[in-house]
Order: sequence, then C-alpha cells, then structure tokens
Amino acid sequence: MNKYLFPLIATAFTGSVALPVQAEQGDWVVRLRATHVSPEDKSELDLADGVGGNPRSGSDWLVVDSNTIPELDLSYYFTDNVAAELILAIGTRHKVDIESSAIPSNAAPLGSVNLLPPTLTLQWHFRPDQTIDPYVGVGINYTRLTDNSLLAGAIHTQRNSVGPALQFGADYNLDNGWLLNVDLKKVWIQTDVSLATLGKIDKLDINPWVFSVGVGKKF
Repeated sequence: MNKYLFPLIATAFTGSVALPVQAEQGDWVVRLRATHVSPEDKSELDLADGVGGNPRSGSDWLVVDSNTIPELDLSYYFTDNVAAELILAIGTRHKVDIESSAIPSNAAPLGSVNLLPPTLTLQWHFRPDQTIDPYVGVGINYTRLTDNSLLAGAIHTQRNSVGPALQFGADYNLDNGWLLNVDLKKVWIQTDVSLATLGKIDKLDINPWVFSVGVGKKF
C-alpha cells in the first residue's frame, strides 16, 4: 500500500507529479540542425590603387557575407548536467568583397572562402530532467580554410584558425527521447590575407554568430 500512498501524498503537497529524467549520465544525443553563420568581420586592408576595381583613397576593408548550412552534432553526457558536444558542419562558403571609405556604396567582389569549422564545447545543462533544459557551453573551434583563393588566385587566406567558442541554447524534451533544440554560438575565427606580389596585406577577423534550430534524439 505504501508504494501508492507516498506518491499520492507528494502529489497533494506539490500539485504535480515529477517528470521522468530526460537526460542522464551516459546518454548520447544526436542533433540535426539548420545553421545560419553570420560573420562579424573586421579588417583593415592595405592594397595598391585600383585592385579589385576599387580606387585606393582612404581605408579599405574586406566584407564576408552570411550563409545557411545543415549541421550534425553529437553530445555525450558525463553526468546529468555536464555534456560534451562536437559540432560537425559541412564547409560553409562565404563571398568576400572589398569596400572603401572613399566609395561607401561600392563593393568590389573578390571571390569566396570556404570554412570547415568543427567545434567542441563543454556544456552545463541547468534542468536536464525538465521539459525545457537551458544550457551554456564553452569550447574550442578549429577552422580549416579551404578553396581560399580570392581575385582569381591573386589573393589568398594564409592560415587555418584555432579560437574559443561560447554557446547558449535550450532543449525542449519530447516523448521517447526526442527533443527540439535552439542554439546560439559565438565563434572566433582569424586568418591572414596575402597578395602574391606583396606578401601579407591584412589580418581578417571573421568571428561569426552561429544560430541553429533543429531536432535531436537521445540514445
């Protein structure tokens, strides 16, 4: 009789029955998300007059556009609250333009860069046993810049990037281990830009905001 009495007493005092645990130590979670990568770029380009069809008078800078890509990530729960997440995204291609303070409305296309940005974060989940489970994470990003020629091969991004990553998000837990997810990351990506005849001409900070929504499954 006690096995029925105690839950009834608990329900009478709390007004609800505790939800089942949604994420536990040893769980694996796979998420599939749509991800929008929005660079917060910064550069001070030093080019000879007329490169890219843009007259040189005043400051020039590179502008990197946004892109949306599919993303797959894998999480492992070391405890109910602590998980590690590996974000695996396909390469995200971004167009690169040169803009000038001398002609603010003019942008000259230079080409594009292709970023391959796997990111590993360590997360703290605040309410893993509740329907809505917010979390924060901190980690590291390694970005490999591939197919990185600009201006018909005359300009190149010179090095891959290692930088920090911050993460904020929430899981909405559903039945049978399914969940919905929303996630925001800030990733720091930096590379050098060189011209074949001049060597290094710029340090380009891409530093994107990465916003994702998707679905996941616990195993």
